[in-house]
Amino acid sequence: MNCDYQDFEIEPFELGRGLWHARFGRADKQPVVIDGVMFSTLNVGLAWPNPDAAVDDAKAAIDRLTKSMVASGLYRSSR
Repeated sequence: MNCDYQDFEIEPFELGRGLWHARFGRADKQPVVIDGVMFSTLNVGLAWPNPDAAVDDAKAAIDRLTKSMVASGLYRSSR
């Protein structure tokens, strides 16, 4: 159940029984660069009881990431 959000793809996954996490990366498959370090995907660090909650957490993480990147001039949404 992958999900597109802004310019990112979110993938929820179960790690342990009933412990849902999510990872996300850019939809254009380019790396996310944070402080000069390139990441192909980023994992959201909390365990959730279902995949929808993990996706919601990833969306919040993307919002925080893009907000700081826009403020620094490093990110422009394709929208």
